Amino acid sequence: MWSHFVPSHDEWFDQFTREWGEQVGVNVTVDHIDVAGVPARIAAELSAGQGHDLMQYIAPLAQFEPSVLDLADVTEEANNRYGEQLEICRKSSFNPTTGKFYAFGPGWVPDPGNFRRSMWEPVGLTDGPRTWDELLEGGSEIMATQGVQLGIGMSQEIDSNMAGRALMWSFGASIQDENENVVLNSPETVAAVEYMVRLFQGAMTDEVFSWNAASNNQGMVAGKLSYILNSISAYRTSQETNPDIANDTLFVPALEGPETALAAQHVMYNWLVPQHATNPDAAKEFLLHYTANLESAAYHSKLYDFPAWDGLVPNLKAWLEDDPFGSQPADKLAFLADSTDWATNIGHPGPANTAEGEVFGLPIIPNMFARAARGEVTPDQAVADATAEVDAIFAKWRARGLIGGGG
Repeated sequence: MWSHFVPSHDEWFDQFTREWGEQVGVNVTVDHIDVAGVPARIAAELSAGQGHDLMQYIAPLAQFEPSVLDLADVTEEANNRYGEQLEICRKSSFNPTTGKFYAFGPGWVPDPGNFRRSMWEPVGLTDGPRTWDELLEGGSEIMATQGVQLGIGMSQEIDSNMAGRALMWSFGASIQDENENVVLNSPETVAAVEYMVRLFQGAMTDEVFSWNAASNNQGMVAGKLSYILNSISAYRTSQETNPDIANDTLFVPALEGPETALAAQHVMYNWLVPQHATNPDAAKEFLLHYTANLESAAYHSKLYDFPAWDGLVPNLKAWLEDDPFGSQPADKLAFLADSTDWATNIGHPGPANTAEGEVFGLPIIPNMFARAARGEVTPDQAVADATAEVDAIFAKWRARGLIGGGG
């Protein structure tokens, strides 16, 4: 599993798993690795047919469906105990074409905008940008007058993939439609790419083309960025390392575009049990035990982790309104209580299917934006080239009967 961006979570989790193992007579080993290395590690173990009994990543892993067990039994049992799973989590772990739960999705993380009030106040946006137009106008003025860029990546990493999709959806574009047909090559996608070109030219530098998943966090904590699309992890870090930055950091929900205001979930927990697992029953039992303790996961992640079953963390709203971890003001995070209103799944408006999983695991969308922003190709050509790559991936998975569409 990944090394959590809020380290206190892993301290809790490792002890939690040890105690469970002792109680049920199972030896448990937890291997935390850097988030960027998780998909490759999973792919290698699935290919070799040996390795961990349980694997976890922070984005949908539908592309591994042929090599993992169906976790419908775990999901159904959780639903029986706790009510209906959030749709955003169900769509990120279930393949409607095959009827298989390729993953178990017990939790997720919102992806708000983080901004520095002291930088946005002088440009007339004390409460931060609320639209993509305001981000462009205010971010460009901050860059021109204060010399501080904003941070939306166009790189081969997970946050860049999230941000690019948020921009597309808000402009009315998407990779697929609700029936899993590719619709990437559209005027709406071209308009989103044209916008990103202007945003880069006015408010960013070449750094965003080579970022990793931690770069926007690090830039925000260091005071070098005016705005990022991120969870609250950078904020939690700055509370400990740079309280002045933390107190100056505020949040906004998904930015309003010409069509809507939507953001990708920042994290979507996918837990897999591979076909090679030697202890699948124990792995499934652990997932149910973990689910029963999602309130502890939320608390020890400092309100980073949100549950897929609302009733499992009854104190979440109260904690967000009066942050037990020292936010100033105490209700700084209260707006996150409504985050399901503006968050959606990878694959929107369809499911996170195998094709979307593969596309997300590649830098196709970040590259589409980056090539246009660098002036290598026109926005129209960038979209056409990306569509050709996406079409091939969808055709491959459709030929295997693992996605719908094609009609």
